[in-house]
Amino acid sequence: MHKDIETVLISQKKLENIVNRLAKQIEKDYNDKEFIMVGLLKGSVAFMADLMKKIDLDFCIDFMAASSYGSGTESSGKVKITKDTTFDVRDKHILLVEDIVDSGNTLNFICNYLMTRGAASVRVATLCDKPARRKVPFDPEYVGEQIPDEFIVGYGMDYDEKYRNLPYIGILKRSVYE
Repeated sequence: MHKDIETVLISQKKLENIVNRLAKQIEKDYNDKEFIMVGLLKGSVAFMADLMKKIDLDFCIDFMAASSYGSGTESSGKVKITKDTTFDVRDKHILLVEDIVDSGNTLNFICNYLMTRGAASVRVATLCDKPARRKVPFDPEYVGEQIPDEFIVGYGMDYDEKYRNLPYIGILKRSVYE
């Protein structure tokens, strides 16, 4: 375990089980649909890479990036898309892949944005869900695990661009960011 990690919240083995479970659900739901898997950069990359390898369907992949204005660990709720999809989403089913849902502001904004661009549907697969932090009503369709209100890193998630390469998800020691 890394010296800055207080405790491992989700082990490598548990991550593998989560990815397999979600892949089966997604396969069942998208079996007869043409869809685009859209990863939200950067935190979703590890999760999306593992998830897409387990889904036995034909689909395209794309990426989006969005930033929330504000400082520190709090979002102001104002969302700006900094990288848009390269595919035309009109009449396509979109599966957004996210690392964590907390306030719900960014995902709510992106889902609405994609629907206004003509997407047939937009669903969200998130590795971690932190409902205690919700600021807007938002329920992802595919949830890996509900987690407590702690600052987590690993498996693509970072603090100050560090810890993304950890093969598990851990709770970061408060002394690192306070």
